[in-house]
Amino acid sequence: MSMIEKVKAKAKSDIKKIVLPEGDEERTVKAASILKAEGLAEPVLLGSPEKIKAAADKAGADITGIATEDPETSPIAAEYADALYEIRKNKGVTPEDAAKLVRDPMYYGIMMVKTGDADGLVSGAVHTTGDMLRPALQIIKTKPEMKVVSSSFLMDCPNKSLGEDGLLVYADCVVMPAPTAEELAYIAIAAADTAKRLCGFTEPRVAFLSFSSKGSAKHDSVNKIQQAVALAHELAPDLLLDGELQYDAAIVPEIGASKAPGSPVAGRANVLIFPDLQAGNIGYKITQRVGGADCFAVLQGLNMPCNDLSRGCSVEDIVNTVAMTAVQAQI
Repeated sequence: MSMIEKVKAKAKSDIKKIVLPEGDEERTVKAASILKAEGLAEPVLLGSPEKIKAAADKAGADITGIATEDPETSPIAAEYADALYEIRKNKGVTPEDAAKLVRDPMYYGIMMVKTGDADGLVSGAVHTTGDMLRPALQIIKTKPEMKVVSSSFLMDCPNKSLGEDGLLVYADCVVMPAPTAEELAYIAIAAADTAKRLCGFTEPRVAFLSFSSKGSAKHDSVNKIQQAVALAHELAPDLLLDGELQYDAAIVPEIGASKAPGSPVAGRANVLIFPDLQAGNIGYKITQRVGGADCFAVLQGLNMPCNDLSRGCSVEDIVNTVAMTAVQAQI
């Protein structure tokens, strides 16, 4: 069973309500019909009933029994506006501002999650990452033990000798352009938690990546990785982690033994922390396009699960991301 099949089976075991702010977008409507039919989640489509129906008709999607809400006319919008005002009044938001904001499907959807009227949110078929992250950070905020929001990419590789039966977790590949040593430490801890809770890893083994292995090169960027490793050890003393390690030293047993003898992680890492966004983004795309890996992305660090899509996403991408969000919401 593939990783995503395991995720879907888990999603079915405890169905969660996931709000889709882009409810009048054709791919989203089609995905909602599949999610409902397969019992992966209870989708909620946001938008005007007329536009949602038109999108469903165009997509050939059966949305019978799928909940829809229109932020423009919803009677609950006033309650959300009051709650949003209380959350943001110290930032200068007025009651009038709040009333206007909750008419936006993204803010309305985030408020649904915040108030417990939905268990999670997925967007990005139309909106940018920033369009979703901005209200999510303002309203849902990060977990108390987390200082940053980041991403983990779940790479399901055809080479089953890698990581955990071919599954590797990469972080961060989409959010933090130039993380500090402290931010890298928090990204690593969040990625290990994602690996454990979403991927089912019983033992996350975290490697902080670099062009150097255990002092083989001297550079300020290497020093940053070493500082991140030390801080991560302090923050999560029970977590198996090591660095700095080159990519091959992290995942190939023979090279790990040669370049980092005695390391608890080298040669068998299943969670890989990239030094910055350039390296992470390039790395996951090489693994996907050249290595033939299936790739699934989630955000981590938020108090409640909200996930982002690529604007070029397929219907299948939306279904998969909602299933992962539902599993995140079970925890």
